[in-house]
Amino acid sequence: MEYIEVYPLQITQTMSESNSYIMLLDAPSRNSQVPVLIGEAEAQAVIMAVEQRKARRPLTHNLMNNIMEEFMLTLQQVTIDRFEEGIFYSTLYISDGFSEKRIDSRTSDAIVLAVMQQAPVRIASTVLEETCMEPGALIDNLPASKRDHTLSSPTIEELEEMLRDCEEREDYEQAQQILDRIEKMKKNHLQ
Repeated sequence: MEYIEVYPLQITQTMSESNSYIMLLDAPSRNSQVPVLIGEAEAQAVIMAVEQRKARRPLTHNLMNNIMEEFMLTLQQVTIDRFEEGIFYSTLYISDGFSEKRIDSRTSDAIVLAVMQQAPVRIASTVLEETCMEPGALIDNLPASKRDHTLSSPTIEELEEMLRDCEEREDYEQAQQILDRIEKMKKNHLQ
């Protein structure tokens, strides 16, 4: 089965339900976007992961990420494998360095972990074809909202600038986290 890489692009509150959001996944290689309906907590978790904001105490996704890091597990990739009755089905590919396990996951949770671990998200081409729309098609038909949130991860160059700033301030803990993220991004770009 062919898979296409997608990226979280934008989160918008739906008009029909106050606690429901639409997360748009961008498939730039196919000039398409995929809308995924998610809850408010998941929307906040994606935004926090993309912006690298931390809660005062670990939230569920932070806890999972912390456990994976403590046991030296890495998320190799997330795949969105099928779409049935309005629900996306995803798989986490988790490695301990020796073997890889596949774990069923809600798509929203999988994407939060992928953003946290800088892992690629890929959608089956058949699912993309079934659920995609042209860029801007959904958002152009929604009224402007203060709850719209465009997502963008910092580039390697932006992270390197943040790294220099941390080093100047002698914030070596934050600098190490940024350096780890740069290395992970470079590794993922080589794969």
